[in-house]
Amino acid sequence: MPDAAATEALGRQIAEALPGDTSGWLVLLKGELGSGKSTLARALLRQLGVAGPVPSPTYTLVEPYEVRGRPVYHVDLYRISGETELPYLGWPDLRQGLVLVEWPERVAAAAQGADLAIELDFDGNGRRVSVKALSHRAAGLLHAVTGAPGPVKS
Repeated sequence: MPDAAATEALGRQIAEALPGDTSGWLVLLKGELGSGKSTLARALLRQLGVAGPVPSPTYTLVEPYEVRGRPVYHVDLYRISGETELPYLGWPDLRQGLVLVEWPERVAAAAQGADLAIELDFDGNGRRVSVKALSHRAAGLLHAVTGAPGPVKS
């Protein structure tokens, strides 16, 4: 990923590869502060059809959207201290839609049942990205995005 434009392009590609029904999909966005997690999520949401503002959920923790009549949630767990706080976010209800989670490593329970893990990191003046399929349905998505079969991490 040489720059933010490449990160945005990846977000659009992933959005295009998602199925029409994204109910229950969980996408983990990992990486250091400023590595491009929100940039990728914003591009993905725009490609799905979100037309209004797409703010980072840093302070709200959850930004809800409706895309093609289906719920999509952009979640930031950076300020969450543990699993006991997930119910306060409405976590069980969020899992009915497509959920994009930044900082999933802050609450390990939030990553349970994830479909896709995207890790962004700095690489000199650019960025490095790793995309891993964590479910069989995500393996198909990864193949559509990269053209190569994606191993499912168990």
